[in-house]
Amino acid sequence: MSSFTARDAALFITEIGRRLHQRGWLAAADGNISVRLHDEEILMTPTGVHKGYLKETDICRLTLDNRVLFGKPSGERLMHLAVYQTCPQAIAVVHAHPPVSTAWSIARPDLTELPAECLSEVILAAGRIPIVPYAQPGTQQMGENLKPFLPDCRLMILARHGALAWGESLDEAYNAIERLEHAAVTLGHAQALGGLTTLPADEVARLREMRARMSGRTL
Repeated sequence: MSSFTARDAALFITEIGRRLHQRGWLAAADGNISVRLHDEEILMTPTGVHKGYLKETDICRLTLDNRVLFGKPSGERLMHLAVYQTCPQAIAVVHAHPPVSTAWSIARPDLTELPAECLSEVILAAGRIPIVPYAQPGTQQMGENLKPFLPDCRLMILARHGALAWGESLDEAYNAIERLEHAAVTLGHAQALGGLTTLPADEVARLREMRARMSGRTL
């Protein structure tokens, strides 16, 4: 479980909120961040509060069975709870709205995942990055739509909504969002410059074998 104290975790959540806002991956009250304190409780960002200006006292507390202990946690908390309930290794979840990553799901509704086979670092650092079918924000369906991809995938695009990453630390979850948006921007430039090309099939297979021997974390 997390080695954070509740206060340390709350302060780190506020820092991650600022980073996401500064990078343009969240606007105003969008997105949500959570950290698992232990088997029964998590801390989470509040609903309706700008994530770039969070204070320690804004951070909410709730149980893994969705009992609110303090504050008004995000209305999208069922999505976070689905991750924690399905993935024992999950210590943190970050849901952000990185623009280019989200745009891929809008412009290419035919895709079921980001075209990772174009970029070696995406295969090695993240494996496959699925595009989770759309669900109305704040509904139980958001969590249900994630479950087919858990625990194998730690980084996902949420169709027409944003992205979600979970990790064994808050750093890992944040870094995964950074990894995703960088890849999405690169692929977008390639598409605009003439189209996507993939690595040779045998090289993709080798890279996937290398990924399989790694820790499973998003790097």
